[in-house]
Amino acid sequence: MQAGDIIGRSVWDGRVVRIGIEGRYIGKVEYLEDQAGLPFVGPGFFDMQVNGFRGIDYSLEDLKPAQVLALVRHLAVSGTTRHVPTFVTMPQDRALRNLRKVSQAIREYPEVRDAIVGFHFEGPFISPEDGPRGAHDRRFVRGADFRSFQEWQEAAEGLLKLVTVAPEVEGAIDFIKAVVATGVKVAIGHTGASVEQIHEAIAAGATVSTHLGNGSYTQVPRLRNYVWEQLAADNLQAGIICDGFHLPGSVVKVFARAKGLGRLILVSDVALLGGYPPGIYKWGNLDVEVFADGHLGLPGTTVLAGAAHLLDWDIPRFMEFTGVSLDAAIRLCTYQPAAFLGLDTGVYQSFQEGGIADLCVFDYKVGDARLCVRRTVLGGIDLYTRF
Repeated sequence: MQAGDIIGRSVWDGRVVRIGIEGRYIGKVEYLEDQAGLPFVGPGFFDMQVNGFRGIDYSLEDLKPAQVLALVRHLAVSGTTRHVPTFVTMPQDRALRNLRKVSQAIREYPEVRDAIVGFHFEGPFISPEDGPRGAHDRRFVRGADFRSFQEWQEAAEGLLKLVTVAPEVEGAIDFIKAVVATGVKVAIGHTGASVEQIHEAIAAGATVSTHLGNGSYTQVPRLRNYVWEQLAADNLQAGIICDGFHLPGSVVKVFARAKGLGRLILVSDVALLGGYPPGIYKWGNLDVEVFADGHLGLPGTTVLAGAAHLLDWDIPRFMEFTGVSLDAAIRLCTYQPAAFLGLDTGVYQSFQEGGIADLCVFDYKVGDARLCVRRTVLGGIDLYTRF
């Protein structure tokens, strides 16, 4: 449905703004007299790590292009307009098939073309150990292989933007150097690496940590460990899952102070079982539990298995844990991921006449559990409207 004009309070400066939408683009931007009772309006959220949601997953054996379109619309309920599909550890033939299916969806559906800005491969070049491996299927974990990367990129039609690697796996350091030389980013994640191996990976060109603090052993050496080393590394940005389950509030606060807001990216890491009621479900070869408090994990363990909440939940958690303002928190899941991936950041800094209509309208007051999203617009289309 074609979107109509929007009136709301700018997330950037609090002024009341009327945004005219003309086709796919923002037409006239007009600032109005102040008035009470208006929702906030800002850019749609950009989630740099989406595995799936509501029974759809980018690593499914039978993924179809129409499911990718459905997933884009599901995410819009949270105000998310753009995201990076994340493919986890799986057989190579399935990986190539699914990359091709998402590429097909981008060609076939305008909403998908606007929503998907690149792909992320998280695995299979990760630690095989319980804990760091997380919920990834142990059968398909293996040493780093640049030929596999080349096959992924061909199937992705050049849209592969990020690969997560554990520095300690066989061939990892040479792999990082080769991938970075192609212009693709490399992340450190799902690792039990030594301090020295973390340093090697950074020197080879790794520039971000995948969900820092998660995908790790439940116990680590007190001072010399891979979490501290990544946190201290100025050359590494860090993705964090701020749902209140993956990281305690005190840890989020320390991460934000140590890294600084300019090196943090909020990601949901939302997975196939997100949006499901509590219970135990079969996910590939694994049993995964949706707990009553909303988190996903391996039954009978403390090991997490992805996330169930989206950015409309995570943004207020980050504000609560760190004390930052709404606009500062939103910047971490709009401007920051776009800048990291080398994309145009203009839409995440101001309402630009002639720019693509990428907008989220929502209500929020301090103490709310989540943002109450009213409208989500991308490419001049209402992806979601709350009546």
